[in-house]
Amino acid sequence: MNFASVVPGLSQRFPGSMEVTWTTFNETEESIVEYGLWGGRLFELTAKGKATLFVDGGSEERKMYIHRVTLTDLRPASAYVYHCGSEAGWSDVFSFTALNESTSWSPRFAIYGDMGNENPQSLARLQKETQVGTYDVILHDNGRIGDEFMRQIQSIAAYVPYMTCPGNHEAEYNFSNYRNRFSMPGQTESLWYSWNVGSAHIISLSTEIYFFLDYGVDLIFKQYEWLKKDLEEANRPENRAERPWIITMGHRPMYCSNNDKDDCTLFESYVRLGRNDTKPPAPGLEDLLYLYGVDLELWAHEHTYERLWPVYGYKVFNGSIEQPYVNPKAPVHIITGSAGCRENHDPFVPNPRDWSAFRSTDYGYTRMQVHNTTHLYLEQVSDDQYGKVIDSIWVVKEKHGFSAWF
Repeated sequence: MNFASVVPGLSQRFPGSMEVTWTTFNETEESIVEYGLWGGRLFELTAKGKATLFVDGGSEERKMYIHRVTLTDLRPASAYVYHCGSEAGWSDVFSFTALNESTSWSPRFAIYGDMGNENPQSLARLQKETQVGTYDVILHDNGRIGDEFMRQIQSIAAYVPYMTCPGNHEAEYNFSNYRNRFSMPGQTESLWYSWNVGSAHIISLSTEIYFFLDYGVDLIFKQYEWLKKDLEEANRPENRAERPWIITMGHRPMYCSNNDKDDCTLFESYVRLGRNDTKPPAPGLEDLLYLYGVDLELWAHEHTYERLWPVYGYKVFNGSIEQPYVNPKAPVHIITGSAGCRENHDPFVPNPRDWSAFRSTDYGYTRMQVHNTTHLYLEQVSDDQYGKVIDSIWVVKEKHGFSAWF
C-alpha cells in the first residue's frame, strides 16, 4: 500500500470514542483499525470505517483516499495500542490513552499555532513531551496542510487527540485540504465545532470566514447563529455548573500589539466588531463571547506570544490591581502563534496599549491545565531558551458566566 501520509490523526467526536484518520494514494477494499488495551492481547479488537476520494485542487489534481474509523466504547483513562490500514498494508504501531470522562478530571493541553513544515522549531520538543505523556490533548491553530506537514505531525497527532481550527494557510481551494484531512466533531467539515473535556467546554471557530468572502458571506452568519446556540446550550444552568469553563480557539486575534497592520492591530477589527461592507452587515465575535461569559480566548496568526489583561471593548477589566486574573471582569486572551514557520517572527510596536500584559518573540508554545472548576493554569514555553517557562498565570474564577463580570 502506498501511504501518502500514515497519519492516524486522532480526534474525539463524542465521549468514549476516538476517530482515526489516515490517507493513502491507493484505493483499498477496507479501512480497518486493529487495537487493544495496553498490556492485553495485541489487536484483539477491530473497527471498520470507510474511505472517501479526495481530489486536490492543485494543478496536479492528485487523487487520494481519506480513511476514517471510529473506535467506540473505550475504557476511560485507559491506554490502547493500534495500527491502521488493511490486508493490503498496515501502518506502524501507535498508542493513545482514552480521555477521562469525569468532569473532575484535570486535562493537560499543549496549544500552539502557525507551525509550518519549514522551520517548525518547536516540533521536536512537542514530539518528545507528547510521547512521554505530558499532554492529554493538543489544540493546534492553523497547521500548514500537505503530505509533508501531515507526516511531520504524525509523531504527535497519532498519540493524543489533535483538535484543530482553520487558519489563512488552509484557504486554498475553499479549505478543501483542511476539510478533508481532519475529522472534528459536528457536521461543519471541521470549520467550527465544540466539545467537552473535564470541566471545560471548548469551542473552535473560523475567523477566516471574515476574510475569504469569495467562499460565501453566508458562512459568517451560519457560524454566528451556530455559535449563539452553542453558547446558549453551554450556559444552561445545569451545563455551566458541570462545565463552567468556556474556552474558545480561533486563528486571527481581536487584539494584538504587533507592528504588521494585521486585523488585530486595528480598532475596527473584523473579528472583533464584524464587517459593515457586506449586505447585511456581518456581526463580530467580541460582544457575543462577552455576553455568554466566555472565560478564555486562544488565538494565533501573529508569530509571537502575547498575554493580555482581561479586556473588553479596548478596556482593561482586571479582577483587582494585586490579582488581575482572580475573578477577572472580562475574557482573558492568549495569542500563541510562535511554534515556528518559514515567515519567522512578527515584530511588536514599541509601546503597546494598556491591555497588553506580556510579550515575547521567542519560538515556543503554550501549556494549559484545567485544574478544577475554579482554577486554570497557563504557561509559555520558550524553545529558544531550551524549554524554559517564560510566562505563567493562574486564572481563578469563583463564578462563571455573564454575571461574573459584575
